[in-house]
Amino acid sequence: MSAVSHITTHVLDSVVGLPAPGIAVQLFALQGDEWKLIAEAETDADGRAKRLGPEAVPVGTYRLRFDTGAHFARSNTPTFYPEVQLTFVVDDEARHYHVPLLLSPFAYSTYRGS
Repeated sequence: MSAVSHITTHVLDSVVGLPAPGIAVQLFALQGDEWKLIAEAETDADGRAKRLGPEAVPVGTYRLRFDTGAHFARSNTPTFYPEVQLTFVVDDEARHYHVPLLLSPFAYSTYRGS
């Protein structure tokens, strides 16, 4: 099988209604029983991590880890979630996987984007 899936993310701070720049994002792949770090990025001025990881990932289980605590600390905003981890499955080698994060200090949500 050839691997052509690509993973991107976009973080929006829903409290201020703006993109969340400067958030450290890590991409992990589940290999056997262990998570292996395969990429790191930081969200740009538009809150996007467009160059997250390799251009192609195989079918498998992945995890995005967002350092949300540092984001809120920059504005002296207390938060209940110092980090957010999203685990998802890449099940189609021909698709792009966009995993957005909508963030506030005491809640977050996500969905499968396009």
